[in-house]
Amino acid sequence: MKFRPCIDLRQGKVVQIIGGTLKDSDQEQAVTNFETEKSPTQYASMYQKDRLTGGHVISIGPGNTEAALSALNTYPQGLQIGGGINPSNAQTYLDAGASHVIVTSYVFSDGKIDLTKLSSLVRCVGKENLVLDLSCRKKDGQFWIVTDRWQSFTDVAVNLETIAHLASFCDEFLVHGVDVEGMMQGIQTDLVELLGKYSPIPVTYAGGASDFSDLERVKSIGRNRVDLTIGSALDIFGGNIPYRKVVAWHQKNS
Repeated sequence: MKFRPCIDLRQGKVVQIIGGTLKDSDQEQAVTNFETEKSPTQYASMYQKDRLTGGHVISIGPGNTEAALSALNTYPQGLQIGGGINPSNAQTYLDAGASHVIVTSYVFSDGKIDLTKLSSLVRCVGKENLVLDLSCRKKDGQFWIVTDRWQSFTDVAVNLETIAHLASFCDEFLVHGVDVEGMMQGIQTDLVELLGKYSPIPVTYAGGASDFSDLERVKSIGRNRVDLTIGSALDIFGGNIPYRKVVAWHQKNS
């Protein structure tokens, strides 16, 4: 198990937000936990120095291209990029240094998986460079993949069948527990358990981490197969969990 770092961008600045408050119609209303004048390159340099790989840069809305590219250029092959990725721009980010591109909305149409688009994307970037984002919300006792800034439910459940099928198209999964994303009120243990049980490829869980002990908790319930992203709760993003302590844990356990 590894700790995976993150750089979330909105209007070119590094932020942490409550994921469930995002809306395409009015992104200014998204609840921000943290915003800094520190540049994306400063965070990327720090992650590189600390030998943290597989972190994700997420572009939230427009105005982030320059900031995202600067982070990728700073730490080549150390970071993944997501947010508005499609075949027309994916190669630009890979050429800039991204190890993988992260995709959700592009491969869904009318709430269903569009296998034509997904296959096209795989041909464009290669399975080895693709991460599928299965970020989800819980409804009627199941986790369902959500798209469009996490506001639109698809009819695709996160279960054994879906995970096994989609794993054949990509190198990794990224899964935000959207209902708890950015709230620092605890991880969704049932989602972590599900991912640890069923995912045949590397998978990163993000959402709700609130305490240093969440690292060991995810390691245990995720069967040492689910990596963890901590965002808002880290002291480098205004939280209480010491980043340096997390890095030390990562270096000992990964």
